Amino acid sequence: MTGFKGLKMGASHRPASHTDTPSSAAHWSPESWQARSVAQMIDYPDRDALDHSVAKLSALPPLVTSGEVERLTELIAQAQEGQRFLLQGGDCAETLDDCRPDKITAQLKILLQMSLVLVHGLKKPIIRIGRFAGQYAKPRSSTTESRGGTTLPSYFGDLVNASPFDAQSRRPDPERLLSAYHHAAVTLNFIRSLIDSGFADLHHPENWDLRFMEQAGLRPSLRAEYHNMTNQLAEALQFMEALGDGTVDELSRVEFFTSHEGLNLYYESAQTRQVPRKTGWWNLTTHLPWIGERTRGVDGAHIEYFRGIRNPVAVKIGADADPSEVVRLINVLNPDNEPGRTVLVTRMGAARAEKTLPPLLAHIADSRRRVLWVCDPMHGNTRASGADGSIKTRHFDDILSEVEMTIDAHARIGTNLGGMHLELTGEDVTECVGGSGGITEADLSSNYESLCDPRLNYQQALEMAFLVARRFGT
Repeated sequence: MTGFKGLKMGASHRPASHTDTPSSAAHWSPESWQARSVAQMIDYPDRDALDHSVAKLSALPPLVTSGEVERLTELIAQAQEGQRFLLQGGDCAETLDDCRPDKITAQLKILLQMSLVLVHGLKKPIIRIGRFAGQYAKPRSSTTESRGGTTLPSYFGDLVNASPFDAQSRRPDPERLLSAYHHAAVTLNFIRSLIDSGFADLHHPENWDLRFMEQAGLRPSLRAEYHNMTNQLAEALQFMEALGDGTVDELSRVEFFTSHEGLNLYYESAQTRQVPRKTGWWNLTTHLPWIGERTRGVDGAHIEYFRGIRNPVAVKIGADADPSEVVRLINVLNPDNEPGRTVLVTRMGAARAEKTLPPLLAHIADSRRRVLWVCDPMHGNTRASGADGSIKTRHFDDILSEVEMTIDAHARIGTNLGGMHLELTGEDVTECVGGSGGITEADLSSNYESLCDPRLNYQQALEMAFLVARRFGT
C-alpha cells in the first residue's frame, strides 16, 4: 500500500442502469440507501448524536486512496483470469482493545507466511487482503440477546456497542463510529510503516517467524518444509539480482490491502466521496468492502449503497442462494460487467457444498458475468460445543473439506477458484478444534478469546495453507 493522498470533491457520476434491475435505474447518492429497508439495522437512541458523529466522520481524511483501490481492482481482474490467487484473512471482528503493535504484527506475519506457502504451491502471485483496520462490526442472527430474564441489544461489534452484558454497554453509541475510524487509521499507519521499513521484504522471510513458532506444536515436517521454502526463495532472489534482472523489485515487493464487511452504512457512506480527475464515488474506509449473507437482498439498503461505489465489492453467497437472484444481484452491482469489480465468496458448509455449489457455478458461468470466485470455508461450518451449547467452534477437517469440495466443483464446471477467505489470528488461541496440534473440544476453554466467531490459530492457519497448496497441485 502507498501512503495517504490528498482528496477533494470532483465531478459526479451515476452508475449505468440495467433493464432487469429496477433499483439500479433510480438516482444514486451516498445517502440514497436510507430510503430502503435496512437489514441488520442499528437502532441509535440519540439521533442528534448520530448526525453529529456522521458529520464529523464525513469531514475526516480518507483511510485509503482511490489509487490503491484501482490497483486492487486491477489485481482482482487478473485473478479472474486465473493469473493470481486471493488470500483474505483476519479477525472475525476486531476490537478496539486489540489495536496493539504485537497483535497487528502477528496478523501480518501469518498472512505473509500463508501467502508464501501458496505462492510456492500454486506457482502464481498472491493478492494479500487483511480483515483489519475496519472489521469492527458483525451481523447477528437476532437483534437482541436474553440472559436470566434480561433482554438487551445484541453485541454488534465495537463499531456499535460493547460486549459486556449490561444496558449501558449494549446501548448503540454513535461516538464509536469516530473511535473505530481513529483506531483504523492508527492500524493502517502502523501497517504502512512496517511495509515501508522493509518488514515484508521477501529477501528475509525468516524475519516473519512468530515468536511461538517453535513452541506452538507445529509438526516438525511442516516447520522444516517452511524453512526450506523460505531459504529457496531468498536464494532465488539473490540469484536474479546477481543477473541484473530488472523485474526483481516487483517480484520482491509485497502489497497489502484491507477489507471489512460494510454492515453499518452510516460509517460507510460518511467516508464515501468523489476524487479529483476521476469519475464516480469511492468508499475510502477500505479497499475491498463486502456484503454479508444477511444483507444482500437485491432491493435492500446495502445493495442500494454498494451499487454506487467504484470499489471492487465482495458478496457472501450461502447454500440457500437462488442462482438467478445472484445473477440479478451482480447486474445491479456491476451493470457494465467490468473486470475486477465483482467477487463472489461462497460459504456453503461442508455438509452442503458438494450439492449446492455446482449449480451456482454453472448458472453464473452461463450468464457470462465476470466474477472472482472465492471460498469461505469458515461460516458454513460453525457448530455449538460445550454442555449447554454456548461455545461456538469449527472443526479443521470441515474447513479443509469444504475447500477441497470447492476446488473439485470448479474443476468439474470449468470455472476458476481464485481465492480463499479465512477467519484467523496470529495468536495461539484455542477456538477451532482439530489440525495437527490436536485441539479438542475440552481444550477450547484454554485460550478462547474471540467475542464472536472462532478463528484458526497460527498453527492451524499455516497448516491449512500447506494442505490447500498441495491440493491445488494434485
